[in-house]
Amino acid sequence: MTSDTTPDLASVIGTNLPYLRRYARALTGSQETGDRYAAATLEAILEDTHIFEATESPKVARFHAFHLVWASAGAPLGEPDSRLSQRAQDHMSRLTPNTREALLLHAIEGFHHEEIGAIMQIDAAEAAELIEIAQREMANSVAGRIMVIEDEAIIAMDIVAIVREMGHGVTGIARTRTEAVALAAKERPDLILADIQLADNSSGIDAVNDIRKQFEDIPVIFVTAFPERLLTGKRPEPAFLITKPYSEDQVRSAVSQAMFFSSTETLSA
Repeated sequence: MTSDTTPDLASVIGTNLPYLRRYARALTGSQETGDRYAAATLEAILEDTHIFEATESPKVARFHAFHLVWASAGAPLGEPDSRLSQRAQDHMSRLTPNTREALLLHAIEGFHHEEIGAIMQIDAAEAAELIEIAQREMANSVAGRIMVIEDEAIIAMDIVAIVREMGHGVTGIARTRTEAVALAAKERPDLILADIQLADNSSGIDAVNDIRKQFEDIPVIFVTAFPERLLTGKRPEPAFLITKPYSEDQVRSAVSQAMFFSSTETLSA
């Protein structure tokens, strides 16, 4: 590959890099480990374009290359850096092999079964089966109390309907940072779903940070039209991030994972 083509290729494979990092972190359970393998993936592609040129979809090629790099290293998980992370790792070890990868690729990253097959080197039917197994295993986790921070009423009610249909309770809906902090203090949630731009121009990120000063281990799912504000490469980054417009499957998957991986004795049966 000549130097004239390198910048163009680098630009192509760098597109949507934050989303590869998001997937890598969710898969490995560690921001540091996920970033390391995402970076190694880009280096591998630049050194050998064969994998990248073997598919019509640059996005599928990037994720396939990541899986090759990650699998060749033994599919490692990250070193837990908190009690929440440790619980996540413990839960991950109980999942049927390859199901988490398939579910993340489908529900969070939006790949179709055929694309997942190309990424994981399996057929589409097996990819569909792995996703179904993952959804079943995670759906059988404990139910909990969920708080929603969202200033758009229609979106808030849609999220509430989804999580209630899943069997979870809802502590309430907050439209501002102040309301969110007060609501959390009134009833400690087991999970927070939060937008980042709220009604009074306050920040959902600030609201979550305030709440976590009281309750350190509460997992958070950010639901936002501005993912670039969170996927910056700076630490810490959210473990769960859904981009608006979202699908019901995305919400279900993220909620199931968050509950499954962070469940504690405080969750209601």
